[in-house]
Amino acid sequence: MVETNRSVKASLALLTGLCIIGFSAILIKLAEAPGLVTAFYRVGVGSLVLLIPFFSRLKSIRQNFSAKGMWMAVLGGVCFGIDTGLWSIGIELSNASLPTLMANLAPAWVGIGALLLFKEKQRPGFWVGLLITFAGIIIMVNRNLLVADGLSYGIGLGVLAGIFYAAYYLFTQQGRALMNTMTYLSVSTFAAAITLAIIVLFTNYSFVGYSQTTWLIFIVYGAGVHVVGWTFINYAQGYLKATTVSPTLLGQPVITAIAAFFILGEVLTTWQIIGGIIVFGGIYIVNITWLKRK
Repeated sequence: MVETNRSVKASLALLTGLCIIGFSAILIKLAEAPGLVTAFYRVGVGSLVLLIPFFSRLKSIRQNFSAKGMWMAVLGGVCFGIDTGLWSIGIELSNASLPTLMANLAPAWVGIGALLLFKEKQRPGFWVGLLITFAGIIIMVNRNLLVADGLSYGIGLGVLAGIFYAAYYLFTQQGRALMNTMTYLSVSTFAAAITLAIIVLFTNYSFVGYSQTTWLIFIVYGAGVHVVGWTFINYAQGYLKATTVSPTLLGQPVITAIAAFFILGEVLTTWQIIGGIIVFGGIYIVNITWLKRK
């Protein structure tokens, strides 16, 4: 009975976290600021909030300190910062839905990265899913391949963001074995904030001078989406199988697309919808095959 209650709570937490992160792209679109700046404040505000649990566990962190784990968290944070920045720029240039879908190609890049770096062989289903995914992408962009417009850039940046998110996942896989969830999240988020701060400085964007509404969005994005959303998801990961959590998180682009339709008035073309469904199916196959590889 206790185990059942935990599973129910974990499932509710997972769905809650999914719904929260599904609004990430909407907040980027609503913020009257460059995508890179919005991305910075996501992890910047998140870092400030995470200082509370970090310092409350400082004694435990010192006792269980792992230099390798710390490096994995820092490198993972750098990759996460670049991923978030690229994805945010893609949303700024195009729409909320398509770059989000492309960023969810991460499981495919994780599988390829594991093959190249760790010599982990992939099952045939992985390659089938990958081919289906790429077929869906071609269908989605078939009328934009020869046109250098915002949509093409958004899709391209979303794909590139997914590659960096895959690198973040691989570093996290190593780091989480040596560090607890909240410590890893705190260190990687801080590293992401430093990375994006440097990038913003080099682009000459301003950190200040935005409307009160935009500052409110920055706070909600960092404290609400990044910290609260992922805390719910991390809680669920402690009680549910990865084969349940990971495929469920693929629902983020679906929630984003629905929210973008009602809030932003974004309408996808028939080709984009068909291609998106195919991409979603391909990613699902890749994800399930990857999780069941052992």
